[in-house]
Amino acid sequence: MRQYSADLTPPWKKPKPVPEVAAEPGLVVEEPGTGFCGAVIRCEAGTVTLEDRFGKHRVFPLKPRGFLLEGRAVTLVRPASGGPVRPSRTASGSVAVPGARARVARAGRIYVEGRHDAELVEKVWGDDLRIEGVVVEYLEGVDDLPSIVAEFAPGPDARLGVLVDHLLPGTKEWRIARSVTSDHALVVGHPYIDIWEAVKPSSLGIGAWPRVPHGQDWKTGVCRALGWPCDNTGAVWQAILARVGSYKDLEPELLGRVEELIDFVTGGGGA
Repeated sequence: MRQYSADLTPPWKKPKPVPEVAAEPGLVVEEPGTGFCGAVIRCEAGTVTLEDRFGKHRVFPLKPRGFLLEGRAVTLVRPASGGPVRPSRTASGSVAVPGARARVARAGRIYVEGRHDAELVEKVWGDDLRIEGVVVEYLEGVDDLPSIVAEFAPGPDARLGVLVDHLLPGTKEWRIARSVTSDHALVVGHPYIDIWEAVKPSSLGIGAWPRVPHGQDWKTGVCRALGWPCDNTGAVWQAILARVGSYKDLEPELLGRVEELIDFVTGGGGA
């Protein structure tokens, strides 16, 4: 007597098998039912916990074909170790994605006023920016910002974010920033005279940043007050930058503005 399978589904109607992928820390997947995208932070019996780039957590069941990895359906399985997994973090505090490739650069850009500012943004947010495909460009000054924005011609698919020094109401920088009216350009700034001040004094082993008399070069005045070399502020900045290990070494007034720009350029913020 012939033996027949109990499954009478025609072969062409059966779902194709999908790969099984271990839910390792930092693996970024999407749950197609909700559209929630995040990195694995914990995998326990029957469930996996994801964290998105805004720090929001969601718990999902481990089920066949339950997730998308780079757009393709996969079945997440518990790692061989069987224990909970812990993510590592980038310098900005985001969940690190081991082995992630840099995304093709977006048409949008972030312009950062000042070379030192750009170096600091790269050191703390560089990993995040490469994954998001965001290019940061050095902006020498903001006097010609309206014409620079007009030449860039920002649009829905090419947003422009600008980070400005000393952006306080009533200042020259504030008036220039207000003249940029494109819905697809966002100009924000930190309150510091110089980006050096955005580094927490405690991270440098000093009690506070010195007050420099009005009209005196700020960097020179700071170096003189702290006993640092005054003849090479570039070298002093490199020493300061070397003491910055992560976002924890920076003041929140800068952190919030950079995160706001990244969110805007990548489409996460409203225009």
